Amino acid sequence: MEKHTEYKYMSGFGNHFSSEALPDALPKNQNSPQKCSYGLYAEQLSGTAFTVERKNNQRSWLYRIRPSVSHKPFTKIDEKTGLVSQFSDTNNVSYIPNQIRWNPFKSTEKADSSQNINFIDGLHTLAGAGDPSVRNGLAIHIYNANHDMVDTAFYNSDGDFLIVPQDGRLDVTTEFGRIMVSPCEIVVIPRGIKFAVNFPDGPSRGYVLEVFVGHFELPELGAIGANGLANPRDFLTPTAFYEEKTNCDYTIVNKYVGQLFSAKQNHSPFDVVAWHGNYVPYKYDLNNFNVIGSISYDHLDPSIFTVLTCKSAFPGTAIADFVVFPPRWAVQEHTFRPPYFHRNCMSEFMGIIKGKYDAKAEGFLPGGASLHSHMTPHGPDTPTFEKASNEELKPVRVADGSMAFMFESSLMLGITKWGLSCSEIQENYNAIWQDLKSHFNPNNCSGN
Repeated sequence: MEKHTEYKYMSGFGNHFSSEALPDALPKNQNSPQKCSYGLYAEQLSGTAFTVERKNNQRSWLYRIRPSVSHKPFTKIDEKTGLVSQFSDTNNVSYIPNQIRWNPFKSTEKADSSQNINFIDGLHTLAGAGDPSVRNGLAIHIYNANHDMVDTAFYNSDGDFLIVPQDGRLDVTTEFGRIMVSPCEIVVIPRGIKFAVNFPDGPSRGYVLEVFVGHFELPELGAIGANGLANPRDFLTPTAFYEEKTNCDYTIVNKYVGQLFSAKQNHSPFDVVAWHGNYVPYKYDLNNFNVIGSISYDHLDPSIFTVLTCKSAFPGTAIADFVVFPPRWAVQEHTFRPPYFHRNCMSEFMGIIKGKYDAKAEGFLPGGASLHSHMTPHGPDTPTFEKASNEELKPVRVADGSMAFMFESSLMLGITKWGLSCSEIQENYNAIWQDLKSHFNPNNCSGN
């Protein structure tokens, strides 16, 4: 069957979906009949333990041409990869309190035809904490790639991927259907789901947040009420699509405890004709985020910008939050409006998709990143501070034409050798605060 050129989606977050590419491919009134329609195989994909309480239980049933088990044994890929998943290894990971910032990570040049780098090859781990073998922690990766995954599929046994493209669209084929993801959109591929990434615009660059425990969910709204932030209806899950491809040489790549393994099979893994369940991939357009903010005074905490969260065992504390800073209005009275100087018990990794970030006048560019670790002070640079301290406080638009985001975690993040040795690291990042001068005047209480 030829690939469709259109992309169809179902709306909602955490829903139980049903989709079929052929009529009546889904069984009626049961999951595993003695014989499935069209001679398909029934296969369950479990994202949580069978006995997790119903509200948190995630699983899907897939009806496919060949079962996933029809592959040859996995063998370890010996080639050196840029992936790190065990962050207790201080030979490969450094834990340091300094503020760190990176220039835009170099894109793979389209003109260099000798470098065919697909999404898997283009992944490099920048920072993280924990260990997937004990199902705790996270990793932050950068991807730079220019080559489609031809007859190759990837799945991650270690955790869920939240992918943030910064430059170039991603054409993602999954077992559940096809997803087109543009910059300022995100796509989440839960643990174990096979997918392949193609690049319709040529070389692509972006960020990946991987969580080793649990799954992403919408944050609680609390006193905000029933509406606001990311609306469930804006999350999109693909409809069923299948590829009937046999007698071929397909490679399945699996990330298992940070190591890559490959297995061969003679059929496409994207042969799911129908499926139903709530363990699914999905995408979200960051432009749909409903911003909440102060309309009286003071700059509220960045938690009001949380799109998705992966909770820890401690209530109110996250393994990882995905936070976004879209265009919005600032109207606060007698207030320093940019993010204030602060020290935090969370690790804050920031990236920028486009435009400028309102707390940094210079040096923080699209495709770059910064990391401010536990209790390490940070805040606006000198030009931003001076401007915001003296400007007229009238209603203004903030961040028009820009989109910045943050991966925030309660864990202390280590930085990989690659992250500290790559040419993009800014050696003098701390200098942006060195010329903050004293305005102290014991004879002037007003501060003016």
